[in-house]
Amino acid sequence: MEAKSFELFSVTRKEPELIVPARPTPREVKQLSDIDDHEAVRINMPVIFFYRNNSSPLMKGKDPVKVIREALSKALVFYYPVAGRLQEGPNRKLMVDCNGEGVLFVEADATFKLEQFGDSIQPPFPYAEEVMYGIPGFTEIIGYPLLFIQVTRLTCGGFILAFLHNHTMFDAPGFLQFLKTLMEFAEGANSPSLMPVWQREILSARDPPQITCIHHEYENTNERKDVPLAKAKPVEPIKSFYFGPKEINSIRNHVDPHLQNASKFELVTACVWRCRTIALELDPDQIVRLSSVVNVRGKHYNILPLGYYGNALAYPAVCTKVDDLCKNPLGYAVELVKKAKATMNEEYIKSMIDCMVIRGRPMLAMEGNFVVSCVTGLEFEEIDFGWGKPVYAGPAATLPSFSFQLKYKNKDGEDGILVLLCMPQATMEMFEKELNKITRGSVGDLYKIKHTEVLSKL
Repeated sequence: MEAKSFELFSVTRKEPELIVPARPTPREVKQLSDIDDHEAVRINMPVIFFYRNNSSPLMKGKDPVKVIREALSKALVFYYPVAGRLQEGPNRKLMVDCNGEGVLFVEADATFKLEQFGDSIQPPFPYAEEVMYGIPGFTEIIGYPLLFIQVTRLTCGGFILAFLHNHTMFDAPGFLQFLKTLMEFAEGANSPSLMPVWQREILSARDPPQITCIHHEYENTNERKDVPLAKAKPVEPIKSFYFGPKEINSIRNHVDPHLQNASKFELVTACVWRCRTIALELDPDQIVRLSSVVNVRGKHYNILPLGYYGNALAYPAVCTKVDDLCKNPLGYAVELVKKAKATMNEEYIKSMIDCMVIRGRPMLAMEGNFVVSCVTGLEFEEIDFGWGKPVYAGPAATLPSFSFQLKYKNKDGEDGILVLLCMPQATMEMFEKELNKITRGSVGDLYKIKHTEVLSKL
């Protein structure tokens, strides 16, 4: 079923209100880490959840707006820095004034049903700006609330829960941790099952800082140095692409036997990167990069305590010529994706943090760069406030040069990966054409493509 027209429908918002912690919290100023202070995360991230009216006996007859509002106030007691405001110190160093001013909350009502979004709810969403207070790419962060929330009731009894969270406070795992706490308070808990930990000094530069690794992700060439990432608003079309078992197996058929054990992430990322680069029609001699957003928790950095909710991200990059990426077999791109992931170790992370300080928070290289953030390992789809699991849970949008990968169940109940991309319309059409050659080709087509790829190298 296709999504029905929304032209005759509307969303009505009540006046925004500030939600403060349910009881007094410490008044102090907390410094962010040197990763939190990264120019790339000085933005507000849009995350959205769609819920049907599958209320549990506990929530029968209750208003999701009231439940979430009350849970939020309780959660902010433990995550009290989130109720504060960012301020800048010397050299634009970010810190949080934990003043308890609160987060911004909006109650809204829509005149449409969830079913009118169609069988597959995925970005881009109708009425996205109406169901989310603030817009994706919203750039003001100093002195503003660190979290915007809108709960929009639907006429079917379901609702849409939209967040715009300041990325300097959370990365994706950190925000998921906050959401789980919110969920627990909605269910009646008195405290989080996992207590939040600040300790941002752990991910700050060494004394003295020293760059010991190569960081291709910060090698800017002919770019302007005065345009922050946050100014790159998603003015170009956004589209989602689904990769289920059939599509992933088709991609796997394009790589040599020694790469058959490549992960889904490696296969999908390599495929999308190559097809996107072809579609952009860049100079064959131009250098392009792939930056893979890697979570430094766990095996990459084992000194972060459980409950740490700040940014723990690195952006290892690999480089290649456009001609090499587009004319070599797909396995060439897969090998590069593997190489980017293999770059990560504890010394690389320390070097990256020191690079932030020595080079004055350099921007990620944007020219010819493709940045991929994969959140398939997280459990956003498990966030249930008492009305069942969300139909969609994840990013509401993306930016040019950025892509998200998330877990997604299609209309047939099949589990796969959803990829969000932002490109000009003509480029998007060419990208789809290139993608279909790989994901929808017959066995004969695969042979022809591989044969052509080999000949192109001679």
